[in-house]
This record gives sequence, C-alpha cells and structure tokens, in this order.
Amino acid sequence: MSDTIEKVKCLIIGSGPAGYTAAIYAARANMFPVLYQGMQPGGQLTTTNEVENFPGYPDGITGPAMMVELQKQAQRFGTDVRDGWVTKVDFSGNVHKVWVNDTKEIHCDTVIVSTGASAKYLGLESEQKYLQLGGGVSACAICDGFFYRNQEVAIVGAGDSACEEAHYLSKLCKKVTMLVRRDEFRASQIMQSRVKNTPNIEILYNTDTEEVLGDGQVVTGVRVKNSLTGEVREIPVTGFFVAIGHKPNTEIFKDYLNLDSTGYIINVPDTAKTNVAGVFVCGDAADHVYRQAITAAGTGCMAALDAERYLAAKEADLEVTTPTYN
Repeated sequence: MSDTIEKVKCLIIGSGPAGYTAAIYAARANMFPVLYQGMQPGGQLTTTNEVENFPGYPDGITGPAMMVELQKQAQRFGTDVRDGWVTKVDFSGNVHKVWVNDTKEIHCDTVIVSTGASAKYLGLESEQKYLQLGGGVSACAICDGFFYRNQEVAIVGAGDSACEEAHYLSKLCKKVTMLVRRDEFRASQIMQSRVKNTPNIEILYNTDTEEVLGDGQVVTGVRVKNSLTGEVREIPVTGFFVAIGHKPNTEIFKDYLNLDSTGYIINVPDTAKTNVAGVFVCGDAADHVYRQAITAAGTGCMAALDAERYLAAKEADLEVTTPTYN
C-alpha cells in the first residue's frame, strides 16, 4: 500500500470515446481530471479497423487512430492521462476512495466511470486472429456492416441482439447465414419472426462454429458442424459477426453502485448520475442499447457536466454554511 494518498478533483476510470470526451469537458471546466486508461487503452474501438460513422471524419478513420486523436485533445486541455487500471473502490463515505493497480490510493471529489463493456467471443484461435487483423471478424454489425455490402456473411447468436443485427445486415448483404447453437432462438417472438420472414437470411439450427477460415489476411469462410447429425460443412463468407452478448466491465463497483441483472450500471434517467452522490457513469458501462462511439461520447459530455454542477453545488453550499468573521 502506498504511504502517500493522492487527492484528485475529478477521476475518470477508463478511456474510449466516453472517457476522453468526459476528460475534454472536465479539463475545460478547470476540474483538473486524472484519467486512467484501463486494461484496454482506447476501449473497444481499438479493435475496429475502420470507423466511418463518427461525425467529422468524412474519409473515415481507424479506431486506434481516432483514440490517439481523442487522447491528444484531452491532454491539450490539461488532462493527466495515465497507464494503469483501477482494482478496488470504496464509495461508502463522503470521500470516494480508489486504488490503482492494488497499490496507489486516490481520494476523489468526483468519479466518472467509463469502463465500457467487452464483447463476448467464441474463443476460437482463428476468430481472434482475424479479429486482431481487422480482416473480417466483428462484434458490431452496425459499426462494420457497411464494409460487407453485397457480400455474404455469417452471424453467430440466438438472442434479440443477434436477430436485430442479422436483420440489419440483410439490408446490406447479399446473404446472411445465422448460426444458432440450439434448436430454437432465445429471442422474442417478434424478433424471431422478423428474421424468419427475411428472404436473404438462412438460419442453421443446432450448428456449432468450428473454425473461421481465411487466407491469412481476410476471412473467406466458416467451418461449422451440426451437433445432431455430425455433418461438417464450409460456408463461403467474407464477414463473420459474433452477437452472443457483452459483459460490462463493472465488477469492482457492484458493492456500491446499483447494477442491473447483467451488470450494467443504472443511471438516474436523463443524467449520468448513479445512486452514489459524486459518482457518474458514461458510455457502454451503462448503455446496453446503442453501444456506439457517438452515443458514448455524448454521455461522456453529460457525465462531465453533471460532475461540474455537483462540485459547484457543494462549493456554494460550503460558502453558505461556513461562518465569516470580521
């Protein structure tokens, strides 16, 4: 344990569009934010090869390059961006206590949580290979579907999100093959009907993905196996989408912040406030609906503004209650 406790006016936990946007606004408001980048500096966008739907980039930009620019902008206004990740918190008292890398203790006037969420993958070596190469594996159809216009793709999943993404892809792609592990969907009836009634969506039940196939640079197909018959077949596709859910990175907050049944932080409606005064949330740590860079950035702005107003209210209250002497 560190012998020295650092005091911080505004601590931002996590980077990505939400964290960096919060930092930009907090720094411009003279809140002197300190931002810890976390285990994945830049967040999920660092695994996205091309970003073409974020305003201000008419020619598109790679996810990593975009995160570098956001970081530079935050630092330009004075944000202290640091390596490391928060491993423990204590929000039980008036002072918000945070520990970094299990050693450094920080006491914070405000905390902005922007730890995001991590997409779940199948865990196949070939899947991870082409994910890292940016060569055809994606966990976001809305983000990357455009790149597969008029091509054939496959998507793994059986829930509402999988059906929604498959339907979205069907509007762009020549054919969409849905790979469903069981003999039925987990999705709502309305979502099931939507994909079942879409002519260019083929649904393969009782189907496990064995390997994502490629030429070493890009995806060329997927090998699947029918769990009932044992039949193995190869399906030619140029894109492989995974829609089996996301896991919010909120485990360390569960003893203090209100979470929903899947672990997303519950914010006060129309604000970035949590159930703990002085602690705010933005980005995918709270958003299980949109999960886009632009919406994350918007909530980052909200979190910084709410934190600024919280501090202003505290300072005003202190001025009123503190006696003056002539």
